[in-house]
Amino acid sequence: MNTSGLIIKTSDLWKKYNIDEDGFALRGVNLEVKSGEILAIFGKSGSGKTTLLNLIAGLDKPTKGKIEIDGNDIEAIGERGRTELRRKKIGFVFQFFNLLPTLTALENVLFSLELIGNPDVKLALDALSSVGLSNKENRYPFELSGGEQQRVAIARAIVKKPSIILADEPTGNLDTATGEQVLNLLVSQCIQSGATLIMVSHAMNTCSFATRIINMVDGLLVEDRSSGDCGL
Repeated sequence: MNTSGLIIKTSDLWKKYNIDEDGFALRGVNLEVKSGEILAIFGKSGSGKTTLLNLIAGLDKPTKGKIEIDGNDIEAIGERGRTELRRKKIGFVFQFFNLLPTLTALENVLFSLELIGNPDVKLALDALSSVGLSNKENRYPFELSGGEQQRVAIARAIVKKPSIILADEPTGNLDTATGEQVLNLLVSQCIQSGATLIMVSHAMNTCSFATRIINMVDGLLVEDRSSGDCGL
């Protein structure tokens, strides 16, 4: 049982994708994230941000090092355990929304509940309502704007009440004004539910929504500070 208040901990995390290459995507990353934190990780393309997110989610395995979620080593729980972890405890928000194009907004959100065996239509409708889409539940992704699609993605992530939400460039495919609205919505939903949020981004405005900011360069976490000026 985890009694430290930490929900995520990585220890000496290394990742190399090709054994024949010299470079590492991650080089000894040590990270501790407390429950309820709103964390922004900044870095240029190729700095290792998405790699770190994928490892935390158990979507990929590190070359070396350890990842703990709620005090549990995610390598020790096996593939089935990691799948259950993603379904029940982790919500995802992606740059390109990753909505299923043949499903309506409601069906996309409901699908997240079906994966955990709780296909409750009211919960899905409530989640859409909470992101301001109560009148667009029957629209397909192609009938929604980029900002609306990202709102559906947020509803899909929060509907199962995960303890962790991982957001990979959540405003990267949106204009500045829409991106601000989406960030405000995402952060407010996490604060309301008590979820821990990790956002990886290269967009400067993301820092104003975080309680903690980390810079990432060439697979290393190089600076860690509380919210305020990005200083980038």
